[in-house]
Amino acid sequence: MPDHQEQAQTLERLSQDQLDALVTLHGRFLDGRLGGRRATLKNTDISGLSLQGQDLRQANFMGCMMVGMDLSKVNFQEAALYACDLSNSNLNDTRFVRADLRGATIENASLEGADLENADLRVGGIADDGAYDSGQAVNFRGANLSGAKLAGSIASKANFSDAILTGANMAQADLRGAQMEGADLSDADIDGAQMEGVNLKSAILTGVEMSKIRDRSNVDLSDAITDENAGVSVADLDEPLAQLIEEHRGWVESSGESGKQLDLSDMDMRSLKTLKMEKLTAIRAVGTKFLGMNLYKVELQSAVLDGSDFRNCDAEEADFRGSSFVGANLSHAKLKNIEASPLMFGAESTGKRFSPCNFENAKLRYTDLSGAQLKSAVFKGADLSYADLSGANLNGADFTGANMTGVNLDEADTEGASIPQPDKPVFQMKKDAD
Repeated sequence: MPDHQEQAQTLERLSQDQLDALVTLHGRFLDGRLGGRRATLKNTDISGLSLQGQDLRQANFMGCMMVGMDLSKVNFQEAALYACDLSNSNLNDTRFVRADLRGATIENASLEGADLENADLRVGGIADDGAYDSGQAVNFRGANLSGAKLAGSIASKANFSDAILTGANMAQADLRGAQMEGADLSDADIDGAQMEGVNLKSAILTGVEMSKIRDRSNVDLSDAITDENAGVSVADLDEPLAQLIEEHRGWVESSGESGKQLDLSDMDMRSLKTLKMEKLTAIRAVGTKFLGMNLYKVELQSAVLDGSDFRNCDAEEADFRGSSFVGANLSHAKLKNIEASPLMFGAESTGKRFSPCNFENAKLRYTDLSGAQLKSAVFKGADLSYADLSGANLNGADFTGANMTGVNLDEADTEGASIPQPDKPVFQMKKDAD
């Protein structure tokens, strides 16, 4: 399908007033009142508008642009949303029971508490000539579906890559051939779900009954995190962590002459739940699992954190100056207003060493980096798909070879930065038609 901007230019545009009038007539249709008419829209752009809380049962939308809309608490029960684009929309608590969502794109949307029970999420779509096209899989990449109800839904071949499905009910759902790489399915209910051929590479499956997945054929579980393989828990350390941190601080303050450097490599830190405002300067934590932890204002300057997993962490205002995150996974992490500027080491007489923050080959998909201080940071080969870098200081940052698809650079300081062109332009919200 064409990208957001190209498609929007070819579609009829409705204003909020026109959309409200359509909803009013649909309400009369549902009530069986004179003059009522079912809401029907085809190939129409209503992006950025609001249908919040409206009753649109049995409405018919096909091939519509519905990007960035407020659709929270809308009742789309038994509605048709065939091949519509609902990316970046608010779909919290929206009801899609028995709705037709074939071929829909719902990328980077929020669907917390949404009800998709028995919804049709199969392949479908519309070709450029307006005819039906069977090649478009439903796209939930990066979407927040925590607590959503997908019981009995038909979602074969749907794309849930990097989606948040924590606590989701997918019992009896048809998920055959679905793409769930990097998805967070913590505590999800998959009882009776059909999962043959599902791609669960790098997925988070803690709290999930793995026997119900392993019994299926051709399921890719490579690099998936389960209760069985998450690594040694920090609770099983030979010495209490607090004592190890004190020894580490002595090592830092004495420039290595006393104490001992804290090495948490390959550890599972999640049982702690929080390291909020902890001072962990210059620690080593390679391949460590910090998933979902509270790292608010943590001090991790000059740390080696290569290959570690920070997915879904809240690390707002953390101090990462001069640290290395080579190959780390920070997708969906909250890194708003972090300090990740370079550090300078050494004296003038002996020569200074310049140490920028290094995110080379890291995953930062859907990551909130708004307002971050990232001067001279290295992002070579990193994946920043749909990351929010609005208002960030990127002065002199190196994005050579990085994936910048959908990145938000509004009001960012990009002076001297090496930034490649994204694979497709970021969608710019259109104003209502006059």
